[in-house]
Amino acid sequence: MRAASIVAQNREDRMAPMDAPDIDTLTQRITQLIDVCDQLKLQNQHLLAQERLWRDERVQLIEKNDLARQKVEAMILRLKSLEHDS
Repeated sequence: MRAASIVAQNREDRMAPMDAPDIDTLTQRITQLIDVCDQLKLQNQHLLAQERLWRDERVQLIEKNDLARQKVEAMILRLKSLEHDS
């Protein structure tokens, strides 16, 4: 019986109602955490959008680089052929 009453007392101590200031503090902290979470979500969306733009730009730059390389190679071949024809 004694062990059961100790367990019951411990349970009551842990389940004791919070004081109003504790609840207010906890509510404020939760509100702050929600605000931070919202800000981080927006920031993450912004960063993901930026990443998509940079990836698209990278693809375009690679295509331009390949085109420029092809043109330079074609010019070199033409110069070599002119050199052999002379």
